[in-house]
Amino acid sequence: MKHVRHFTPSLFLSLVHICLVQANYAPYFFDNGARSTNGNMALLSLSEDTPVGTHVYTLNGTDPEGDPVTYDLTYEAGSRRYFSVDKNLGNVTLIEELDREKEDEIEVIVSISDGLSTVSEKVRILVMDANDESPEFINTPYIVEVPENTPSSSSIFKIEAVDRDTGSGGSITYFLQNIHANKFTIDRHSGVLRIKTGVTLDYEKSRTHFVVVVAKDGGGKLRGDNKVFSATTTVTINVEDVQDTPPMFIGTPYYGYVYEDTLAGSEVLTVVALDGDRGKPNSIHYCIVNGSEGSFEIGNTTGAISVIKSPNQLKKEVYELKVQASEVSQEGDISEHTSATVTIRVVDLNNHPPTFYGENGPQNRFELTMYEHPPEGEILRGLKITVNDSDQGANAKFNLRLVGPGGIFRVVPQTVLNEAQVTIIVENSAAIDYEKFKVLTFKLLAIEVNTPEKFSSTADVVIRLLDTNDNVPKFSSDYYIARIPENSPGGSNVVAVTATDPDSGLWGEIKYSIYGTGADLFLIHPSTGIIYTQPWAVLDAEVNSKYNFYVKAEDTDGKYSLAEVFITVLDVNDHSPEFNENIQEKTMIIGSPVKIEAIDQDAEEPNNIVDYSIMQADPANVFDIDQSTGEIKLKSYIRSLDIIHNITNNKDCIWSLVVQAKDRGSPSFSTTAVLKIDITEETLHKGPMAAFLMQTKDNPMKALGVLAGVMGIMVLITIMISTAMFWRNKRSNKVMPVRRIIKKRQIPPSRTVRMEWLKFKRPSNAAEKFVIDDDVKSLHNENSNNNIQIPPIPPSAPLPPPPPVLAPRSDVPGWRVPTVSGSLTPKHIIKPPKKKSHSSAHNALVSELKMRFERRNAAIGEPHI
Repeated sequence: MKHVRHFTPSLFLSLVHICLVQANYAPYFFDNGARSTNGNMALLSLSEDTPVGTHVYTLNGTDPEGDPVTYDLTYEAGSRRYFSVDKNLGNVTLIEELDREKEDEIEVIVSISDGLSTVSEKVRILVMDANDESPEFINTPYIVEVPENTPSSSSIFKIEAVDRDTGSGGSITYFLQNIHANKFTIDRHSGVLRIKTGVTLDYEKSRTHFVVVVAKDGGGKLRGDNKVFSATTTVTINVEDVQDTPPMFIGTPYYGYVYEDTLAGSEVLTVVALDGDRGKPNSIHYCIVNGSEGSFEIGNTTGAISVIKSPNQLKKEVYELKVQASEVSQEGDISEHTSATVTIRVVDLNNHPPTFYGENGPQNRFELTMYEHPPEGEILRGLKITVNDSDQGANAKFNLRLVGPGGIFRVVPQTVLNEAQVTIIVENSAAIDYEKFKVLTFKLLAIEVNTPEKFSSTADVVIRLLDTNDNVPKFSSDYYIARIPENSPGGSNVVAVTATDPDSGLWGEIKYSIYGTGADLFLIHPSTGIIYTQPWAVLDAEVNSKYNFYVKAEDTDGKYSLAEVFITVLDVNDHSPEFNENIQEKTMIIGSPVKIEAIDQDAEEPNNIVDYSIMQADPANVFDIDQSTGEIKLKSYIRSLDIIHNITNNKDCIWSLVVQAKDRGSPSFSTTAVLKIDITEETLHKGPMAAFLMQTKDNPMKALGVLAGVMGIMVLITIMISTAMFWRNKRSNKVMPVRRIIKKRQIPPSRTVRMEWLKFKRPSNAAEKFVIDDDVKSLHNENSNNNIQIPPIPPSAPLPPPPPVLAPRSDVPGWRVPTVSGSLTPKHIIKPPKKKSHSSAHNALVSELKMRFERRNAAIGEPHI
């Protein structure tokens, strides 16, 4: 019993485990029908033009236990993989391009797994057709042999093309290109090529025809668009010759001669006939039908006619033989034939020269009137010339040639046997020119060939030419260049153009005209070609110096030619030099020149080149001027104001010069101006203050404005500081201690700043300027609280002085008032010994001014409460 109890729980657990294992059901796909986009891919169809990468389906299934499932796609061995699947989501993607024409069904094994069980199904995906194929002709190239006697509307060939698409995309229709120019038509469905109704083929006219056939499918969808594809091919149709044309004689009419000394059996002449069917010609059989009277015979195959009797046995002077040429087929049957007349003349020995005949008998002068330049190859039909030699056989054989200007005409025939109609043919139409020759004269020479006598004769051929309008007016030059002065009055002649037309009469009359954008100011005489300016025209080289237009020469028939005219308007010296506006007053720093400038508005050199000169100066020997640049400078020996003071008593150093600007034209024009020059020394040469003073030297209003602004700012700052001090003292209850005046420590000479005082010169003058006063030293005002009237100070000095050193004060805040201070260092000038007294007086004056300033500053700076 103990053993049984022990076994029972184990058996129970095993049974439970087996039951659980058996309860695990396999997953399965959903079957959603034929047109479903998810499920097991059964009955799925795809168009062959589906783009690679397209999501085409979603595998969808489930597990009865609700376990997650995965999907997979497999293929049979050797099969191409067209799809890939997302194992978790079941999304199926096309990864290989489809082609229905290669594979219209794809077998895929789809599987679903829950991790324990896997279910697989084989499905077939149908590949649907898209119109992606073009028609293709088979059995090309197409070469067709068609007999020329094939009836119209007969079918001669069947063209076949295939299209591997299905439906309308695989249906093919045929048509021909250039249907109206073809002799053929095609059945649009069957591709049968036929001869058009009412049209026949002719080997003798056209042996080969090329027909372009187009095969077009019925169209269909391809990637969403309706596409129609087509293909073309060429059918070569060779026309076969058939026996439908009779033979033809070559070289008719035939003339033969039998001479007095001709032997019996001698050949007189040979006739030649050819089968009209040149493709497959039959042989020709010759025979004499009548007219021989037993005196002549012909070779049946050669066509050679021979005399079988001696000449003295011939009863007639002229024999007319009717010769027949028949075709002999390959079977030996004689079919079609034709006939020709052969004229045989019996003549005696050579005792006649060649003779020219006109319509009324023998003639040795022939005249013709014709228009120039007849077409090449044209026959001069107005000349009725016949040449004849009454002899027989070789005695009647002679050559014809024209003697005269060569290469214009040629004569046909060049060799004559007995008699011929003379034809003169145009060979060089360009040489038959009325403008070169009014009359063309030739000698027509006939001279025997093989006779010892060489009999000959000549006839004059006179051709009178009539003129035609065959020439275009031609200018003597392709372009004309003219020049005209700008001061030419209206109606002035500019240039004469010349054109010639060699035609006669009205055709040679020329009419001139001009046109173009540059022709507005000009006219042309219609018959003389003289170009002249408009009556109202005013030329100005400074405004426009180049004109360009076209002239036209035209005859009465409207034939014309063009030439280009270039007109240059020559500059005339009609402008005077003009000074610019700021020439009236200049400031000259000793050692630096001042420049004047004048502009001449003329267009060309030398009229606009200006030379400068000083016309008048007092004193005269102080200034020099550069002739070409207009720079004015002092003579080389003037290096300081002292030298200038020695020259003149004019202490303000403002001199007036009369300067002249003169151009180089002929005649020359000039302009004079009065220039006032203010001479000063360059003492402020370091820092922006010097630059400012020099810039405002000629514009005192600007200097006044800047100085007034600076002074206003200083006054405003002083008021603000004073107000602040007042309110501070008012709020304080303590009695302020007496302010001590701490005198500024003496600044070493090396740290002194040089400043020159500025003063206005001649305030009444409109051209007020700042000048440097060397006789006044700057006043040292440490606290700017005195009432000394000093001139305004420029906005900024070249080097501001160092601030005063004040004793430290612990009880009173360090309020500071802006100060302007400076010192003047005497100018050390090396002068000749005679100027020594002047230098000493100058130094004494400076010392006295400095002492006065210090005493006044000390008196004003007393301590106050």
